[in-house]
Amino acid sequence: MLQFNAETTRLLTIAYEGAELTRRRQASFDALKPSTGDTILDVGCGNGLLTAELARTVGSDGKVVGVDPSVDMLAAAKERCAPYDNVDFLEGVADSIPLPDGTADKAVSVQTFEYIDDVSGAVDDVLRCLKPGGRLVISDLHFGTFVWASDDPERMSKMIASWDDHFASGTLPERLPSVLKAKGHEIEAVVPHNMTDHELKPDGLAIMMMHLMKNYAVANEHVEEAVAQAWFDEQVSLAKKGRFFFSLTQFVVVARKAG
Repeated sequence: MLQFNAETTRLLTIAYEGAELTRRRQASFDALKPSTGDTILDVGCGNGLLTAELARTVGSDGKVVGVDPSVDMLAAAKERCAPYDNVDFLEGVADSIPLPDGTADKAVSVQTFEYIDDVSGAVDDVLRCLKPGGRLVISDLHFGTFVWASDDPERMSKMIASWDDHFASGTLPERLPSVLKAKGHEIEAVVPHNMTDHELKPDGLAIMMMHLMKNYAVANEHVEEAVAQAWFDEQVSLAKKGRFFFSLTQFVVVARKAG
């Protein structure tokens, strides 16, 4: 698994505050349909960008509870959300949320469930925290949609194979609706959100992944450092030549808890 230390948190924050990932976050926000007075659970809240946006929307009569297992991420989230009195943060994981049953009206999770081994158990625990009829939004990437141009496809395959090792499932979106339906809950929508770019943007998803993938592959001895650096440098070179291309799709699954 990827370790969300202070440096990783810094890299993620740069991209998360950029236009590309802001639009991705907006897709989950819109699907959740937050309203004034709602109590909302943000599972895997990370650095708190979505948490803060939800806090502004629900207002002083509402409440947002952010849950994350990373101390560094929670520290960043607490700092970002310091102006809001209607936000609480808890250290915890999706399949063991430290909240009573029926606490929240709605729950959202963005790029968290792909890191969970026991998806069924995590779904059960998040839904346990929801009131009957509550809305659940889970957004994750499907790495079967991954397209990344390279003049060295063998090296690119090695880097992607390394990255595949850092999550529990790269194909979660195709399985999640059936998991929820099997438990008797309603699927309201599955909305694709594609991120495609022909430029290597300094605040985009691709450059963030390049840093993370290079560091992860080297740290876990999947490839030699020179190979990872050559892969990174190639992408920079392709971008300068106008030959960069990157595409990946996130799916927003919208469900409603059985009454």
